[in-house]
Amino acid sequence: MLHHDTEEVLIGLGSNLEGPRQQVLNAIEAIKAVEGIHFITHSSLYESSPQGPQDQENFCNAVILVSTNIPANTLLLKLQGIENQFGRIKTRHWGERVIDLDILFYGQDEIQSATPELIIPHPHALSRDFVIIPTLEIAPQWQLPDNSYLKDHQAACLNHQLVKI
Repeated sequence: MLHHDTEEVLIGLGSNLEGPRQQVLNAIEAIKAVEGIHFITHSSLYESSPQGPQDQENFCNAVILVSTNIPANTLLLKLQGIENQFGRIKTRHWGERVIDLDILFYGQDEIQSATPELIIPHPHALSRDFVIIPTLEIAPQWQLPDNSYLKDHQAACLNHQLVKI
Protein backbone atom coordinates (compact mmCIF):
# COMPACT_ATOMS: atom_id res chain seq x y z
CA MET A 1 0.00 0.00 0.00
CA LEU A 2 1.29 3.47 -0.80
CA HIS A 3 1.30 5.85 2.12
CA HIS A 4 -0.56 9.14 2.05
CA ASP A 5 2.68 11.12 1.83
CA THR A 6 3.52 9.69 -1.57
CA GLU A 7 5.03 12.17 -4.01
CA GLU A 8 5.19 12.03 -7.76
CA VAL A 9 8.81 12.34 -8.81
CA LEU A 10 10.41 12.93 -12.20
CA ILE A 11 13.83 11.37 -12.70
CA GLY A 12 16.08 12.22 -15.64
CA LEU A 13 18.34 9.58 -17.18
CA GLY A 14 21.27 10.11 -19.50
CA SER A 15 24.11 8.06 -20.95
CA ASN A 16 26.69 8.38 -23.70
CA LEU A 17 28.95 5.40 -23.05
CA GLU A 18 28.82 1.62 -23.58
CA GLY A 19 25.57 1.38 -25.53
CA PRO A 20 23.75 4.45 -24.19
CA ARG A 21 20.28 3.32 -25.27
CA GLN A 22 20.65 0.00 -23.44
CA GLN A 23 22.17 1.72 -20.40
CA VAL A 24 19.12 3.97 -20.09
CA LEU A 25 16.71 1.04 -20.52
CA ASN A 26 18.65 -1.00 -17.93
CA ALA A 27 18.63 1.92 -15.51
CA ILE A 28 14.84 2.23 -15.85
CA GLU A 29 14.57 -1.45 -14.88
CA ALA A 30 16.95 -0.91 -11.94
CA ILE A 31 14.85 2.02 -10.68
CA LYS A 32 11.64 -0.03 -11.06
CA ALA A 33 13.21 -2.67 -8.80
CA VAL A 34 13.84 -0.25 -5.90
CA GLU A 35 11.54 -1.03 -3.00
CA GLY A 36 9.25 1.91 -2.28
CA ILE A 37 9.23 3.21 -5.84
CA HIS A 38 6.07 2.77 -7.88
CA PHE A 39 6.84 3.12 -11.58
CA ILE A 40 4.22 5.08 -13.53
CA THR A 41 5.61 5.71 -17.01
CA HIS A 42 8.64 6.72 -19.04
CA SER A 43 9.16 9.08 -21.94
CA SER A 44 10.46 8.17 -25.35
CA LEU A 45 14.23 7.97 -25.65
CA TYR A 46 15.92 11.03 -27.11
CA GLU A 47 19.35 11.64 -28.52
CA SER A 48 20.93 14.97 -27.67
CA SER A 49 24.25 16.61 -28.41
CA PRO A 50 26.51 16.99 -25.37
CA GLN A 51 26.05 20.19 -23.37
CA GLY A 52 29.58 20.20 -22.00
CA PRO A 53 32.78 19.29 -23.86
CA GLN A 54 31.92 18.60 -27.50
CA ASP A 55 34.57 15.89 -28.00
CA GLN A 56 32.26 13.18 -26.72
CA GLU A 57 29.45 11.03 -28.06
CA ASN A 58 25.85 12.18 -28.14
CA PHE A 59 23.69 11.35 -25.16
CA CYS A 60 20.63 9.15 -24.90
CA ASN A 61 18.14 10.79 -22.53
CA ALA A 62 14.78 9.88 -21.04
CA VAL A 63 12.59 10.93 -18.12
CA ILE A 64 10.55 8.63 -15.91
CA LEU A 65 7.61 9.38 -13.66
CA VAL A 66 7.35 7.45 -10.41
CA SER A 67 5.54 7.82 -7.13
CA THR A 68 7.31 7.16 -3.88
CA ASN A 69 7.26 7.86 -0.17
CA ILE A 70 11.06 7.67 -0.03
CA PRO A 71 12.36 11.07 1.14
CA ALA A 72 14.29 12.97 -1.53
CA ASN A 73 17.70 12.66 0.18
CA THR A 74 17.27 8.88 0.58
CA LEU A 75 16.05 8.59 -3.02
CA LEU A 76 19.18 10.44 -4.16
CA LEU A 77 21.36 7.88 -2.35
CA LYS A 78 19.46 5.02 -3.99
CA LEU A 79 19.94 6.57 -7.44
CA GLN A 80 23.65 7.13 -6.74
CA GLY A 81 23.84 3.47 -5.74
CA ILE A 82 22.41 2.50 -9.14
CA GLU A 83 24.92 4.81 -10.88
CA ASN A 84 27.76 3.12 -8.99
CA GLN A 85 26.37 -0.33 -9.82
CA PHE A 86 26.46 0.67 -13.51
CA GLY A 87 30.09 1.68 -13.11
CA ARG A 88 29.68 5.43 -13.29
CA ILE A 89 32.94 7.29 -12.88
CA LYS A 90 33.01 11.07 -12.92
CA THR A 91 35.70 11.94 -15.44
CA ARG A 92 35.12 15.66 -15.91
CA HIS A 93 32.38 18.21 -15.38
CA TRP A 94 29.55 17.55 -17.85
CA GLY A 95 31.69 14.80 -19.32
CA GLU A 96 31.08 11.26 -20.50
CA ARG A 97 29.04 8.91 -18.33
CA VAL A 98 27.71 5.39 -18.42
CA ILE A 99 24.60 6.58 -16.59
CA ASP A 100 23.45 9.79 -14.99
CA LEU A 101 20.33 9.80 -12.82
CA ASP A 102 18.92 13.12 -11.62
CA ILE A 103 15.92 13.89 -9.47
CA LEU A 104 14.41 16.65 -11.59
CA PHE A 105 11.24 17.37 -9.65
CA TYR A 106 10.02 15.93 -6.35
CA GLY A 107 6.30 16.69 -6.23
CA GLN A 108 5.77 20.40 -5.64
CA ASP A 109 8.70 20.53 -3.26
CA GLU A 110 11.51 22.98 -3.40
CA ILE A 111 14.55 21.48 -1.70
CA GLN A 112 17.74 23.42 -1.14
CA SER A 113 20.18 21.17 0.63
CA ALA A 114 23.71 22.04 1.65
CA THR A 115 25.02 19.74 -1.07
CA PRO A 116 24.74 20.66 -4.75
CA GLU A 117 23.68 17.05 -5.47
CA LEU A 118 20.26 17.71 -3.97
CA ILE A 119 18.67 20.88 -5.23
CA ILE A 120 15.09 20.41 -6.39
CA PRO A 121 13.84 21.40 -8.87
CA HIS A 122 17.11 20.44 -10.55
CA PRO A 123 19.02 23.71 -11.12
CA HIS A 124 19.34 23.19 -14.89
CA ALA A 125 16.05 21.44 -15.52
CA LEU A 126 14.26 24.45 -16.96
CA SER A 127 16.97 25.29 -19.48
CA ARG A 128 17.42 21.82 -20.94
CA ASP A 129 15.32 20.56 -23.82
CA PHE A 130 16.36 16.97 -23.01
CA VAL A 131 14.61 17.45 -19.65
CA ILE A 132 11.59 19.54 -20.63
CA ILE A 133 10.55 17.78 -23.85
CA PRO A 134 10.55 14.20 -22.48
CA THR A 135 8.91 15.43 -19.26
CA LEU A 136 6.10 17.17 -21.13
CA GLU A 137 5.52 13.96 -23.06
CA ILE A 138 4.64 12.10 -19.84
CA ALA A 139 3.53 14.90 -17.48
CA PRO A 140 2.15 17.69 -19.67
CA GLN A 141 0.40 19.46 -16.79
CA TRP A 142 3.37 19.38 -14.40
CA GLN A 143 3.27 22.36 -12.05
CA LEU A 144 6.40 23.86 -10.52
CA PRO A 145 6.81 25.09 -6.94
CA ASP A 146 6.29 28.69 -8.11
CA ASN A 147 2.90 27.57 -9.59
CA SER A 148 4.04 28.07 -13.16
CA TYR A 149 3.71 25.12 -15.52
CA LEU A 150 6.64 23.30 -17.01
CA LYS A 151 5.26 23.84 -20.51
CA ASP A 152 5.59 27.61 -19.99
CA HIS A 153 9.38 27.19 -19.81
CA GLN A 154 9.81 25.25 -23.06
CA ALA A 155 10.48 28.32 -25.23
CA ALA A 156 13.40 29.38 -23.00
CA CYS A 157 15.29 26.10 -23.06
CA LEU A 158 18.53 25.59 -24.93
CA ASN A 159 18.43 23.46 -28.06
CA HIS A 160 20.57 20.34 -28.23
CA GLN A 161 19.21 19.08 -31.58
CA LEU A 162 16.98 16.67 -29.72
CA VAL A 163 15.98 13.64 -31.78
CA LYS A 164 13.44 11.06 -30.65
CA ILE A 165 14.93 7.58 -31.14
